Amino acid sequence: MKFATLFLSLSTLAVGIASAANSYNLTLHTPATVAGKELKPGNYKVQVEGSSVTIKGDGGSVQAQVTPTQNASKYTSTTVQYHIADGKYKVEEIRLGGTSTKLIFSGTGEATGN
Repeated sequence: MKFATLFLSLSTLAVGIASAANSYNLTLHTPATVAGKELKPGNYKVQVEGSSVTIKGDGGSVQAQVTPTQNASKYTSTTVQYHIADGKYKVEEIRLGGTSTKLIFSGTGEATGN
């Protein structure tokens, strides 16, 4: 009985840790376009589920398709690479701090959600 309770507790903890591992913090310092939708400067949560990313914060929210790639080493902090066209910042990739994951935005995706 005690073994079953311990196993259930550890399983619940592992699921909680695994789901939290897919959420990252991101700060945009300038208005930026993701999948055709402009996000205001501010703090955001980035949720990654396979090749789909959802970015939510006070400055708006957007869901887009990405290509996740792995770097040889971990990134020390979360950074954003932009492409600037017509004076507007377009998010091309996000490197997730504490991981070796880079999210590459296709540029052809459409925004969904609010």
